[in-house]
Formats: sequence, structure tokens, C-alpha cells
Amino acid sequence: MAFVSRSHRDPNETYTFSSRPRPVENRPKYRGPPFEQMQSNYGNIMYDRRVVRGNTHGQHIIPTAAQTHPIEIQRQQEIRRRKRAREQFRTVTPEALQGRKHIDIQTELYLEELSDVVVATDSECQTDAFLDKPATPLFIPAKSGKDVETQIEEGELFDFDLEVQPVLEVLVGKTIEQSLMEVMEEEELACLRAQQRAFNELRNNELAEVKRLQEQERRHSEEKERRTAQQREMLKKERETAEKIAARAYTQQYLADLLPAVFTSLRGHGYFYDPVEKDVETNFFPWLMTEVHKSLEKRYTARALLDTIIQEVAQRRLDTTC
Repeated sequence: MAFVSRSHRDPNETYTFSSRPRPVENRPKYRGPPFEQMQSNYGNIMYDRRVVRGNTHGQHIIPTAAQTHPIEIQRQQEIRRRKRAREQFRTVTPEALQGRKHIDIQTELYLEELSDVVVATDSECQTDAFLDKPATPLFIPAKSGKDVETQIEEGELFDFDLEVQPVLEVLVGKTIEQSLMEVMEEEELACLRAQQRAFNELRNNELAEVKRLQEQERRHSEEKERRTAQQREMLKKERETAEKIAARAYTQQYLADLLPAVFTSLRGHGYFYDPVEKDVETNFFPWLMTEVHKSLEKRYTARALLDTIIQEVAQRRLDTTC
């Protein structure tokens, strides 16, 4: 019999896998060795132990020795702490008196014989599958062992008046001691309060004196700073006055010879001039030079023309003579 498997890819790019149903194989009651399990023929790869399901990109690798979760560790620590607390506050049986010892006895309603070997018996019964289960009767264990009794007469175990005397002495002594301790504590607390009040008064006086000294020191500091500022301002004004006086004297001394020197220098550079002389130099002399230059050019031109005519005449006479 062949089983057909089909794979289909939707338009949404989702991969799906389906296979035809088949009857369940006869499997053994218990699991076989790992080698036989690996040889099984799986119909669906999603049930194969060798196939990793889910996203493998962000998969965390579990180490061989997995660590316990912090919450589990905290819960175990809390359980151990409660157990130690129960053991610490558990009522402890006082030590036995001299010549006696403690033994374990049964305090249950029904006594039974205690033995290291537990008696066990097997019994079987068959009931109708459709009968209702009867109510479970109250368990009453069977009586085992032997009953032993003893008679204790009055005064054999202890005499109350005699035995209670040490207890009363201890109680009265502890009460008196506790009372004395409380009285001493009250007296000590009263002394401490008195010392505290005296200390507070002394401290308040010292704080007031410290504040007064601080205020006095602050006033002295302010007065000192004010006087220092005034002295500094006075020295500054005196220095500025001396500088002004020295600058005035230097300026007067410098300006005494400055004006004649400036006028002489300006006159030498031509800033102070005669208007007629300036007009002659700037207007007449350039016109005169231009006119002279033109006259000389005409003279030079006439001389050049005369030299040319003379040369031509001389050349012609020389040609006719030859």
C-alpha cells in the first residue's frame, strides 16, 4: 500500500504539506532501545526527532549541564530558610532529671506494636464492574502487642510542695531581679535625660556664641573689604591724577616746539604757498613750454626742408656737370 504526499505553495508564499491518513502501526507497550527507535519509518517529518522545528536563527543552544533558573534557586533558598526557622523555634524537651531518662511513647487513640519489620500481606478480590463502591469504613488498626500497666501511688513520683519550691524561688528571684533591672534602667534613663538636657543647653549656648562670633567676623570682614575698596579707589584716583599731570606737562613741553616745526615742515612740503607764484608755476610755465616746443618744432621742420632742397639742387648740378 502506497501513501501519497502532496506539497503545495500558496500565492502568499506559505508552504503547506499534507499526506493521506493511514492506520496506526502496532507499537510495543514499552519503548525499545534508542537504535531501534532511530530505525522507525516516520510518515511525517514534523514528528522526526532529527528535525529541528521552529526558527533556527535565534535558537539558544542549551548547554549539557543546564543551569537552574534564578526563580527556582530563590524558591529553594526560601524553603531552606523556613525549614531552619521552624527548627530554631521548635519546642525542645528539657533534659531529664538525674536518674531518669526520656523514652518515646505512643499518644494515638489506638496503640499498635512497633517493630522494625513491617508485616505485609497480599490479598485479591474480584467485584462486579457495575456495582457501586461502598463507603470506606473507618480505619481501626488491629490490636497488637501486650498490654502492660503499672500503678503509681500518691507521692511516689514527686512531692509538689517540695518540688515547687525551687521553681518558686527561681520565679520570685527572676521577678525581683527584673524589677530591680527595670528600676535601674529607669534611673539610668532619667540620668541620661538630665545629661542630655544639660548637653542640649550647653550646645545651644555654644551655638549662640558661635553665631555671634560668626556675625562679628562677618561684620569685620565686610568693614575690612569696604575700607580696602576705598583705599584702592583713592590710590587709583591719585595715580590717575598723577598720570594726567605728567601727561599735561609732557604735552605742553612737546607742543612748545611742535607748532613751529609743523609749520616749517608744511611750508617745506608746499602746503603754504604764494598764489601768484603757484599760478605761474602751474599755468604760465606749462603754456610757455608748450609754445616754445611748438616754435622749435617749426624751426626744425623748416631746417629739414631747406636741407632737402639744397641737397636736391646740389645733386642736379652734379648730374648736369657730369
